[in-house]
Amino acid sequence: MSEFSIIQQYFNRPCQETDLGIGDDAALISVPQGYQLAISTDMLVSGTHFFPDTAANHIGWKAMAVNISDMAAMGAEAKWATLSIALPEANPAWLNQFSAGLFECAEQFGVSVIGGDTTRGPLNISLQIMGVIPRDQALTRHGAQLGDEIWHSGYLGHAAQALKYLQSNQSCPANLLSALHRPQPRIQLGIALRTIAHSAIDISDGLLADLGHILEASALGAEIAWPNIAHQLKAPTEDNYAMVLSGGDDYELCFTAPPSAHEQIVAIGQTLGLPLSCIGHTCQPSGIRVLDAQQQAITLQGKGYDHFKN
Repeated sequence: MSEFSIIQQYFNRPCQETDLGIGDDAALISVPQGYQLAISTDMLVSGTHFFPDTAANHIGWKAMAVNISDMAAMGAEAKWATLSIALPEANPAWLNQFSAGLFECAEQFGVSVIGGDTTRGPLNISLQIMGVIPRDQALTRHGAQLGDEIWHSGYLGHAAQALKYLQSNQSCPANLLSALHRPQPRIQLGIALRTIAHSAIDISDGLLADLGHILEASALGAEIAWPNIAHQLKAPTEDNYAMVLSGGDDYELCFTAPPSAHEQIVAIGQTLGLPLSCIGHTCQPSGIRVLDAQQQAITLQGKGYDHFKN
């Protein structure tokens, strides 16, 4: 198959809210008046972000989902994506499954694939995502304020548990595999938090690492209560602490908001049918203290995933 036949057969789908889509040297889009364009990109590399034998439809879903998650963290509506992919070979069965997973996720969250590039090489997938947000309503990392409550959505540590099962060649529960292979971007939560939260980030490298980005940008510290974190690992072991606090690949949102918004946030969670957990507060000085049920500090060797250290 040629490069252009791959694009035409597997990646050329009708585009929504686009002036010009796939087929030219560039796509054309118009941003609605009063909105800003939000742009982000993520790369997935075989052997680093997924096992080489991972089902292609799972890879396609995750490639799109992790990018949409960045839009959720900004409070943006995801709209358009471009895909650049290096393929070791033009395998029709693999491409069919990959594109099915990619577009299943894209369609569920209202995203159009409007362009990209294909080439031969080791399997690498890079998506650029674009979305829109009302001007001056974006959620950022630098907006946290002293005394803010710290929240996270969903359950943490599921993807890390799945990875541990797979690395040890054990049978993995379906709900954990789903968390690893098919993360659910929290777009509606991000939109609901636009005028409520002071800061937000998606949890990709681990709670401590990603919350740390908020705190560093906002020049604050934090105190976290381990019993308040939503997870399914009851035993207080170092491995369990690590999977929940620094395992990563959760793609839930971590955000800060004033205590006065507490009940409003609880109501948002009920409306969305999404668990939202208040796990601590921002404070001075810098750094993160995690306290167990006995108010003793929990210490970990690492705070999260780093591509050049792990």
